[in-house]
Amino acid sequence: MPSLATESTRRAALRWLSELRMAGVPRVRVLFANHPQYADLTPAQYAEGFAWLRRMGMVTAVGRPVVEVIDGESWNDVPAGAVPRVLWDQAAEDAKRVVGAAGEQALLRLLRQGGVPHVRHVAAESDAYGYDIEAAWCVSERAHIEVKATTDPTRLVVHLTRHEYEVMAADAGWCMAAVLVGSDGNAVSVATVDRGWLHSTVPADQGVGGRWESVRLTVPVCALTPGLATEEWALLPEGLLPSAPVWAFQPSPLASA
Repeated sequence: MPSLATESTRRAALRWLSELRMAGVPRVRVLFANHPQYADLTPAQYAEGFAWLRRMGMVTAVGRPVVEVIDGESWNDVPAGAVPRVLWDQAAEDAKRVVGAAGEQALLRLLRQGGVPHVRHVAAESDAYGYDIEAAWCVSERAHIEVKATTDPTRLVVHLTRHEYEVMAADAGWCMAAVLVGSDGNAVSVATVDRGWLHSTVPADQGVGGRWESVRLTVPVCALTPGLATEEWALLPEGLLPSAPVWAFQPSPLASA
């Protein structure tokens, strides 16, 4: 029979479920131990809260939450025996990886078809680069492309890691390519997300005890440019990349003529 939880255990469990959406178990444990916002509970109470979640089957073996917590929700709002809606499952995670890999492969094909002489899929080697594709016409024109793929033509939602952001801040050749993947696995549209908008939109760390590690961003049309370009030069000439009117883009008069 599942064990009953004290109020402090339930409060700790709710915080675990909320924070585990953005970071792994070790980082959340450090956050709880050091940030003043969470100092009302002891490390032992946080440990018991996490152990209770495991006993109840609300987190996976690696600490992924399998229930959804609405921001601002308290355990007083949730009946003792109720389990909220499923937030994460293996099938959904696998589907996201498939779309991401398809977007990378679609852009690799377009770059090679466009005649870019040096194209390297660095994401297949390591996640440490902070981008997925290296493409270059020459030494002075080298792009480091972070690919964000989706199958949703109505809006563009991307997840940016802290590592990707820090590489972007230090690398003038870094750019984010948004790729809409069609049912055949090819790119329907490719656009570049504005670096300035990314800089202005990521959250600010509020103190030494906590820092953001991943952020979910809904990209507005004003932050998108059709095609693929760094801040200084276009990697491929206009017209060589598909640019269907998606994500609130409007077709130009020439395109509709």
